[in-house]
Amino acid sequence: DQDTAVAEIRSGVDYLLAQEYVAGPTVGITGFCMGGGLTLQVALVEDRLGAAVPWYGSPLSPEQAAQVKAPVLGNYGSLDSGIPASRVKAMVEAMTAAGIPNDFTIYEGAQHSFFNDTRSSYNPEAAALAWERTLAWLRKYVAS
Repeated sequence: DQDTAVAEIRSGVDYLLAQEYVAGPTVGITGFCMGGGLTLQVALVEDRLGAAVPWYGSPLSPEQAAQVKAPVLGNYGSLDSGIPASRVKAMVEAMTAAGIPNDFTIYEGAQHSFFNDTRSSYNPEAAALAWERTLAWLRKYVAS
């Protein structure tokens, strides 16, 4: 269930931050599809995130979005029939109103799972741009 998954991910944060090779006080989190939704759920409760990057994850409600504890970069597809752009926009508006740094892109012509190169929904242009933006976001907010 979702609560168990969030708890397990938070245990992973504990583990990472205890490692000598982790220089900073925070880590980044990213996830795809269900993992994207979990990325957002963890960002609601975990203070030790420097950044969160959901990929086509189920959007938070506006009330939840206003409580996020980390800067969020979101990658979504305009043709994703399971995640209406209106829900993403409502989440973004709530984060922005709450002063939470965020940058969401709805990639035109991209479907759900547009980053997965083993599926017919793969969109190499959107995937490359989203990956570039993801790395830049993590460097900005997490890298020491």
